[in-house]
Amino acid sequence: MLRNRARRLRQRSEDMKSESDTDLSQSTGPRAVNIMVDVERRFWARETSTDWWDRIVLQVWDESQWLRNFRMRKGTFLELCELLSPALKCKDTRMRAALTVQKQVAIALWKLAMPDSYRSVANHFGVGKSTVGVAVMQVANAIVELLLSKVVTLGNVQIIIAGFAAMGFPNCGGAIDGTHIPILGPDHQASQYINRKGYFSMVLQALVDHRGRFTNINVGWPGKVHDARVFRNSGLFRRLQEGIYFPDQKITVGDVEMPIVILGDQAYPLMPWLMKPYTGALDTEKELFNYRLSKCRMVVEWAFGHLKGRWRSLLTRSDLSETNIPIVIAACCVLHNLCESKGETFIVGWEVEANSLAADYAQPDSRAIRRAQRDALCIWEALKARFLSEQGNL
Repeated sequence: MLRNRARRLRQRSEDMKSESDTDLSQSTGPRAVNIMVDVERRFWARETSTDWWDRIVLQVWDESQWLRNFRMRKGTFLELCELLSPALKCKDTRMRAALTVQKQVAIALWKLAMPDSYRSVANHFGVGKSTVGVAVMQVANAIVELLLSKVVTLGNVQIIIAGFAAMGFPNCGGAIDGTHIPILGPDHQASQYINRKGYFSMVLQALVDHRGRFTNINVGWPGKVHDARVFRNSGLFRRLQEGIYFPDQKITVGDVEMPIVILGDQAYPLMPWLMKPYTGALDTEKELFNYRLSKCRMVVEWAFGHLKGRWRSLLTRSDLSETNIPIVIAACCVLHNLCESKGETFIVGWEVEANSLAADYAQPDSRAIRRAQRDALCIWEALKARFLSEQGNL
C-alpha cells in the first residue's frame, strides 16, 4: 500500500509540474498581435491514459465520428496537420515524450468546436489542463502565421462576380458585415468592450464571396465601436477607396459607370463601390432593390452561422486575453474556409445548438448611416431603375 501511495504521490507531483510549467510570451509583429510559445519545454505527454486518442480515435473512429467531434473528416485533419507541422513539431526529452503534431491539433480543434472546460478536454486526451490552453494558442498562432494569407484571400474575382450575378446583383465582388464575439470583461478599458446589448464583445468584420467563404477579415475592435468606424479604419476600406482591391472593371448601368461593388447593410456608408439598402419610406423600385441586395447579402449571415456553428467556442465568453482572442477568431475563420473548400458537411444539429448558445448574446442592431457620395447616389438610382426594368421583362 505504501508503495502504491508513493507512486500516486510521485504521479501527482509530476502532473502539478506539468500543469504549471507553461509560459506564454507576447510580441508585436506584422499583425495586431503575435503569440510566440516556447514549445521546446511545453508540450509533453502525461503518463495518464492516452489510449482513447491513440487506440480509439486514431484507429477505430469512422468518418462520421471525426466530423461530429473535429468538424472535419480524418483526411482533412491529416492534411491540416501536415500544413501546420513546420510550426508545431516538438522534440522528446529524457523525461517525457513530446505531444505529436496530430495530438496538438486534435486538442485545439476539440476545444474550439466544443464548449467543454479545459479540464474536460484534458481528461479526454490524457494531458494537463494548462497544456490544453497552450495547445489552443500554439495551433491558432500556427494557423494564422502559415495559412491565413493563403486561405482567407480574394481568389478568382470573375467567378465571384458571376456567382453574385446569378443571384441577381451585377458586378458584385462580395458582401460585408460584422458580428460580435462574446468575451469576458478585460482588465483594461473594459467599458469600451460593452456593446449596445450590454455584454462584453469583440468585433469580427468579414467580406465573403458568393459561396460564403471569407475573403477578407478584420478582428480585434472593442464591441462598443460602430461597424462603420471599424470599416473606415480597416485596410479593406483603404484599398477599396484607392481602387486597388478589385480589378478596374466597370459596367454601364443606364448611363452611369459602375465599378465592382461590395454589399453592406444600413450600418455602412454608401460609396461608389459599396451599395446598401434604402431606408425610410420605400416605393416598389426601392423595395425591389432592397430585395436583390438582401438576397445576395444572405451569404455573409450564412457564413457567420456556419463559422459559429462549427466552432462553438465563439459563442461562449472567451477567457483568453484581449490580445489572444483575435488570433483564435482569425484561426476559426481559416478553419471555416478550409472546411468549406474541402466540402465538409455542416450538420444541421450544429446550427440548433449554436442558436441555443447564441440566445444569451444577441447581436446588436445596426444603426443607419445616411452619408453618401454623389457618385454613389447615381449608381444607387441607376441600379434601382435597372432592376425594375428587368422585373418588367420577366
